[in-house]
Amino acid sequence: MSLCLAGGLRFSGVWCMVALCGAFVPRSLGQTDESAPKTTVYLHGRIYTNDPKQPWAAAMAVTGDKIRCIGTLEHILLDCGGSEPDVETIQLHDGFVMPGFNDAHTHLGEGGADLLAVRLNGANSVEEVQKRLAEAVAQHKEGEWITGSGWDHTLWPDKKFPNKQELDAVAPKNPVLLTHISGHVAVANSLALKKAEITNETPNPSGGEIERDANGEATGMLKEGPAKQLVEVRIPDPSPEQMRRGVELVLEDAAKNGVTSAQDYSPWEYFQVYKLLKEQKKLTLRITEWLTFTLPLGQLQNMRAQGGTTDPWLRTGALKAFTDGALGSRTAAMLAPYSDDPSTIGILINDPEKLRAMAIERDKAGFQLAFHAIGDRANRVAFDVFEAVVKANGQRDRRDRIEHAQVVSMEDFPRFAQWKVIASMQPSHETNDMRWAEQRVGPERAKGAYAWATMQKNGARLAFGTDFDVEPINPMRGLYACITRELPGGGPKGGWQPQEKISLEDCIRAYTTGSAYAEFAEGKKGELKEGEYADFIVLSNDLTKVPPSEYLKTQVLRTIVGGRVVYEKK
Repeated sequence: MSLCLAGGLRFSGVWCMVALCGAFVPRSLGQTDESAPKTTVYLHGRIYTNDPKQPWAAAMAVTGDKIRCIGTLEHILLDCGGSEPDVETIQLHDGFVMPGFNDAHTHLGEGGADLLAVRLNGANSVEEVQKRLAEAVAQHKEGEWITGSGWDHTLWPDKKFPNKQELDAVAPKNPVLLTHISGHVAVANSLALKKAEITNETPNPSGGEIERDANGEATGMLKEGPAKQLVEVRIPDPSPEQMRRGVELVLEDAAKNGVTSAQDYSPWEYFQVYKLLKEQKKLTLRITEWLTFTLPLGQLQNMRAQGGTTDPWLRTGALKAFTDGALGSRTAAMLAPYSDDPSTIGILINDPEKLRAMAIERDKAGFQLAFHAIGDRANRVAFDVFEAVVKANGQRDRRDRIEHAQVVSMEDFPRFAQWKVIASMQPSHETNDMRWAEQRVGPERAKGAYAWATMQKNGARLAFGTDFDVEPINPMRGLYACITRELPGGGPKGGWQPQEKISLEDCIRAYTTGSAYAEFAEGKKGELKEGEYADFIVLSNDLTKVPPSEYLKTQVLRTIVGGRVVYEKK
């Protein structure tokens, strides 16, 4: 019996050539493939397993959607069926292999919609926003809604929010709503405000703010969800075709960046899109979908029953609640006024007492809780609620989560371990926000900002993600942030708040096994280990050998989910 290996190797007396595939070939995943499971062996690789008991391997055998064996070349060929008939062989040429990334915090649906809307990411002035908006106006009929997202006023010379007059100047006959990169504030033009019936006399909705100038006139800026929704509810829903196209673009983006699992919070309609793709065997990403905490309990239980909780490709997960806004827009709830604007302490979106009562009820029904909390006051509110839940309903394996945990009071860090709360964080936020974060909160509070090392020292479990599409879904940006705490172009020297750096190994664990634990999937994915899902990637660089600056240049050569190739670099 002979076995063909790539690169002209001679094995069992036979010379043969097997080339690595070099083109992207979309494939259906066959999650319910009725045929006998195929075995593929991957040989001569530098495989980082993420398994502390066996951190490195040279070869791996995959049968069906799981890892059959992993270890030395001899072990795979002689002991694990590597020489069996019909075994496909892939030569890795010493390529670096690691587990696929599990993004613990995404907004895939909104990301898809944004990919089909006006893209404002990177716009370095309000004039650039106007230019891109004008291009969109030329492609729309008069009266049609125009939406967009991704603008960031902290990149602009004056660092001021835009206003309705600036949008009116280029889009006077189309209602326009453009959302900030954080997703927490948006600017509307005059026609959009008119359609939403927002006047100078319209009161602020609970948990939101309609910004007004010195004369009491609405500027067009809408802060936080309740205010934005006044306009958003007037925008026609996207068609099923538009939703699917957006999701397909997002799935391609995730695969290209080595993301094999995502924990997602999108409108429930998108779950139906994911479900259809799964039924058609075209879902290329494992998705755990969060539900909206504030929906009636009965409705949540019905959605959980519809979506299920056990399918390895698509299931429902935690309940997502918001406690505050964002640091960049000064809507994150702080214990003391902002250092660069003493007139505000941010916005607490939900009343703490009401939040506590609802949390106790939903926890009793068996739901996991995930609270968005960015400011130190919001994080304290979240801890107080989780503490009340445990005292009311008793001990169990909850794995409740704080999403972001960007600024935490030093006295609250021990509460992560005390109440077994997961810190679900996004390292790339630090790389972006460090430009202005210390101005917002001052030097003392900054010591508790994006504090991954302090989290670990206090026994917190970390789960890492990107907050896509607030940030790009590329996890290499997060790894770079973990190691350097510097801007993508370098600096400040040694990093901002350098005491909070963590190791590459710890960062990878947070982005794989940590994220898996956060969704009750440990032991199933996150490691390259016998019996776990064959979700892994091949990279252009060995991350353990190159300097962190090279992480940002590292490309994914191949992404495998459930043993099937979902992306190959041309």
